[in-house]
Amino acid sequence: MKVLVINCGSSSLKYQLINMEDENVMAIGICERIGIEGSQIKHNFDNKKLVIQGEMADHNQAGQYVVDALISEDHGVIESMDEISAVGHRIVHGGEFFSESTLINDEVIQAVESCSDLAPLHNPANLIGIKACQIIMPNTPMVGVFDTAFHQTMPKRAYMYGIPYRYYRDYKVRRYGFHGTSHKYVARRTANFLEKDINDLKIVVCHLGNGASVCAVDGGFSVDTSMGLTPLEGLIMGTRSGDIDPAIVKFIAEKDGLDVEGVNDILNKESGILGLSEISSDFRDLENAIADGNSKAEMAMDVFHYRVAKYIGSYAAAMNGLDAVVFTAGLGENNKVVRASICSYLGYLGVKVDEELNNVRGINRDFSAEGATVRSLIIPTNEELMIARDTMKIVNA
Repeated sequence: MKVLVINCGSSSLKYQLINMEDENVMAIGICERIGIEGSQIKHNFDNKKLVIQGEMADHNQAGQYVVDALISEDHGVIESMDEISAVGHRIVHGGEFFSESTLINDEVIQAVESCSDLAPLHNPANLIGIKACQIIMPNTPMVGVFDTAFHQTMPKRAYMYGIPYRYYRDYKVRRYGFHGTSHKYVARRTANFLEKDINDLKIVVCHLGNGASVCAVDGGFSVDTSMGLTPLEGLIMGTRSGDIDPAIVKFIAEKDGLDVEGVNDILNKESGILGLSEISSDFRDLENAIADGNSKAEMAMDVFHYRVAKYIGSYAAAMNGLDAVVFTAGLGENNKVVRASICSYLGYLGVKVDEELNNVRGINRDFSAEGATVRSLIIPTNEELMIARDTMKIVNA
C-alpha cells in the first residue's frame, strides 16, 4: 500500500510518498511560493534532488506538479496515480470535533471549516490542499490527521482557562495543544526504545524547534501540553512570545499606538528568541553569537532553557512521577548544549546526563548517566510516517 502524505500551507505544499509495506519514503518534496512569482517544486527521489521552476497560481496547479513529478518517466517513482491507495492530510485544528484521525467526507470538511477562526492561518490552507487533491484524485480515499487530536484526552483541569465559562460554552475557548502527531509518535517510539509497555510510562516529550511545545504523556495519553487555544501559548519560541501576562497586550497597544491585531503580530512574529536577542529567530545564529560573546544571545537561550525545564517540572508534578524526558524535533534532536542545559535543572527528579552519550545528533539515544533514575532520551520525530500509519489503518478498516 502506498500513501501520499500532504501538508499544505498558505503558499506551500509539502508531500511524501511512503510505501507502507516497508515504510520506505519513495519521494519527498515541496512546492514553494504558490501564487507568488518564482514558484518551484523541489523533488527528492532515489537519493537524487531535482528543482523544477514553473507557474503555480494556486494549490490545484501545485498538486498537478506533484502528480507530474511522481509519475514522470525521468524522475517519477510510480507509473500512475492509481498506485496511490490513500492520501493523508495534516490538519492543524480539529477543535473538539476530532479525537482521532478520520476519513474525510463533506461533514468533516464542514467541521474543519468551522474551526478556521481558531487557526486562521492554517485550517484554510489545509482545506485548500484537501480540495486540490479531491480534484486531482477524485476516487482516492483521504484521511484527516489532526495536530489537536492527541490532546483531546486532556482532563478539564488541564484545558480550561480562568475566564468566564460562556467563552468556552459559546466559542470553545480552551487549551487545545498542537504538535500532537509528533508527541504521539515520539511517545510510542520511546516505549519501544525502552522495551516497556507505554501504559506503564510517564513521559515528558519536548518538541523543540522554531515552534516548540512540551507534552505530558501518562500511560500513552496526553494529559497536558504547553500550547493553548493557539500555538502562541507556552514556551518561548523562534518568534513567538510564549506565556506572558495578558495585561501586556493593553500596555503595548497603548505605548505603541497599536490595535489588537498589531500587538498579536508582535507576539507571534517579533518576539521569542528573535525579540529577546535582537539577532535572529534561528537558534544556530544565537549559538554563533554566544561564541562571539554576545550577552543578549546568551540571555535569550538561558530564558528558553529555563522555561522548558519549568514545564518539565510542572508536568512531573501533574503526573505524580516521571520515567523519561524525551527530546525531539530540530533543536531537541540536534543540539547537545540545549539538552544538557535543560537537564541541568532536573537533578532533583533523578535526571543525570552523560556528556559523551549526549554528543550526538538526530539518532535514537539514551544519554543518561549511570545512576540516573529518570531516563534522558533523544527520539527523532517522524510526523509524516505517523500520518501515513493512521491513514493506512483507517482506510483498511
